Amino acid sequence: MSHASTLQVLGRDTPRQDGVAKVTGREKYASDMSLPGMLVARVLKSPHPHARVKSIDTRGVSDPQAVTLTPQEVPGIRFCPRLVSTPEATYKDWRVLTDKPRYVGEPVAAVAAESEEAAQRALEAMRVEYEPLAAVYDAFASMEEGAEPIHDVIELNDQALKVERNVACQMEAREGDPEEGFKAAAHVVERTYRTSRRYHAQLETKSVLVRPEPGGGVTIWSTTQTLHNTRILIHEIFGIPMGRIRVVKVPLGGSFGSSIQVNTVVPIAVALALKSRRPVKLSLTREEDLHDHCSYQMVFRLKLGADSDGKLVAGHLDAWLDIGGHQVQAYPLLGCVVGWWVSLYRLPHKSYVGKAVYTNKVPSCAFRGYGNPQITWAVETLMDELAEKAGVDPLDFRLMNYIGKGDLFWGQGPTVKSIIQSCGVEEILSRGSEMIDWYNRPKAGSQRGRYRRGVGMGRGYHTSSAGAPVPGTVVDFGGAMVKLNEDGTFDYVSAMMDHGGGTMDANAKIVAEELGVPIHKVNIVNADTGTTVYDVCTHASRGIYSGGGAALKVARQVKDKIRENAARLLDAYPHALKFRYDPERDQAVIYAEGVSGRELTFKELAYAMRHKNLGTVAAVDSYRQPSCPPHFTGYFVEVEVDTWTGRVRPLRVVAGADIGTVINPKLAAGQVHGGFAQGWSMVVNEDLPHDPATGDLLNRGFLADYKVPTTRDMPNLDDFTVFFTDTYEPTGPFGAKGIGEGALNPVAGAVANAVQNALGVRFYDLPITKDMILAAVGGKEGQA
Repeated sequence: MSHASTLQVLGRDTPRQDGVAKVTGREKYASDMSLPGMLVARVLKSPHPHARVKSIDTRGVSDPQAVTLTPQEVPGIRFCPRLVSTPEATYKDWRVLTDKPRYVGEPVAAVAAESEEAAQRALEAMRVEYEPLAAVYDAFASMEEGAEPIHDVIELNDQALKVERNVACQMEAREGDPEEGFKAAAHVVERTYRTSRRYHAQLETKSVLVRPEPGGGVTIWSTTQTLHNTRILIHEIFGIPMGRIRVVKVPLGGSFGSSIQVNTVVPIAVALALKSRRPVKLSLTREEDLHDHCSYQMVFRLKLGADSDGKLVAGHLDAWLDIGGHQVQAYPLLGCVVGWWVSLYRLPHKSYVGKAVYTNKVPSCAFRGYGNPQITWAVETLMDELAEKAGVDPLDFRLMNYIGKGDLFWGQGPTVKSIIQSCGVEEILSRGSEMIDWYNRPKAGSQRGRYRRGVGMGRGYHTSSAGAPVPGTVVDFGGAMVKLNEDGTFDYVSAMMDHGGGTMDANAKIVAEELGVPIHKVNIVNADTGTTVYDVCTHASRGIYSGGGAALKVARQVKDKIRENAARLLDAYPHALKFRYDPERDQAVIYAEGVSGRELTFKELAYAMRHKNLGTVAAVDSYRQPSCPPHFTGYFVEVEVDTWTGRVRPLRVVAGADIGTVINPKLAAGQVHGGFAQGWSMVVNEDLPHDPATGDLLNRGFLADYKVPTTRDMPNLDDFTVFFTDTYEPTGPFGAKGIGEGALNPVAGAVANAVQNALGVRFYDLPITKDMILAAVGGKEGQA
């Protein structure tokens, strides 16, 4: 019998506490905030991909209420907007405003005025003289001898670091003897893969409201995944004591990793607020948001070898990451790329060389999966090709080689290693293959006619947090507070940010499960940096595993305190007291079993403690998880390819996920649906090409060229099956793991393999456009 059958709150769909506010439009996001006397800001952005600012003339600004800001008026220190790594892994090359822009759209100056229109007029009245510099838009061209340096010097661990050939940072890893391994291999395949750059397309663009305080501090409402890191960075830039910096939690309208870093608008608005001594609001338009962040474009040269029995024996990976004009998190990502790769399949011998390269493009940052969808696409397509060469079915080939329970995996890189303690890979692959009728799929390239169907599969995983048994280069801990109120309800307080997927509700359900009360008895408090302990940020699919782990830790402490205080009032031993919920009174009861009348409701306990001056039952604590267990996912996808138009259409999806104990079934399934939509679009749709003449984006907005899939582009609900495996993660709260990023990671591989099955043609660049399909089909059939 599954352990889930003993749970009272978890595993059941319940209304979200923020549900009514969101569906009625009453929820207030950072872009909805306003204050009396507020100024509205606009940013002057570089029209050049690479230039020096020779002068900025603000004399044309005639509005006496307008406040201008230039690079000379802000602290000139270098910083990194992402504070998730330790100092030795944090490269710094950003400034609040720059006099040497390195991409089209980089902030050069700013202005705040009484209205957005007035601010825009003032912005247009400013005159900037630029000295254009040579720009480069390709990572390999950027590394060539004689290429224009994008950064001469950056900073690492408070030391100046010279940049050579525009290589921002690099990493190498090696285990075993790959050369000897390849010599012993019976089958070897080596391919080069190139991914696209994608825009996050989150619902909410970047916004911030800053209020200067009388004592020299600031209060901040911003679009962010991290309250406390925002406070730390503002302290580092402006020198304001941290106790005078208050970052207030406001709902986040989606992010997909684009707000792990402190967004560029935040320090600009802080500087304007400090100068004007008035509240300042700054929000990006959608076009400006497109110029603010995107995913990493990656190029992989991947080589795998297998023996005559189909067992993998060796692998080598070269990875080049195009990071754009600045580093957000390049060095940690280099570690993650090798971690994602070597933790998919057993490789006794392996080697890796990774380089992050500056180009004059929009800076890249984390995008749901943090490099995992890119490398998993390459691995899963190469695994299919290698299986074909070895004469083994691709599904069987994966079952022979996957990393599972009891194996060591690298998680988020060489410094984040742990042992897998729960694994549902075999169940995902076996159940999924039966549902899709895998072994009866079409033979690759066997079909003729206009419409051709193909079935493909891909599997993958993501870590639940970046925890590990020993310290590494990733900061990963959080905290929570739970307290008993005088009416028998509880307050749950945490700095963890909910991206909109229900993370905070899930953690409240964990608290409710531990305390034996219904979910409506646990109130989620929207707090701030002054009323919460540190939480690194909501990333790495850590919301339930780490955030829920902290919530469970303090809930257990509260439970112990309830026992201790009730024992004093009931004249009983604390360890002998039991808990139950009484639905008639809508109260939890603590009682001495077998002793009539020895019981108290939680409300009666809190009431008595207040009147007897015994204090409040509460607990606050921090917690770091000892592991980062993988949540595994697998997709089986059937597609239809129109060989006359090149259009690819999804017909059927079977998706399995091992996420341990399922907290919210419908929300978890929703993550899978959303992950598929993003992965599908990654393969057939999305890219952010730059105009080589201007360095600007060719895609400027949703109404122009950048298209993302809608529900009409997805399979019907009846043709989209999601199932969860019956697993239990011993290190997770009530056995739970994450789901957010794992829902996306294997999709691209599954879709690409399905297209290959339909056409008999493999593609090594993303996206697989209609023109590419038409050219490939025409070329293949013209040779037949």
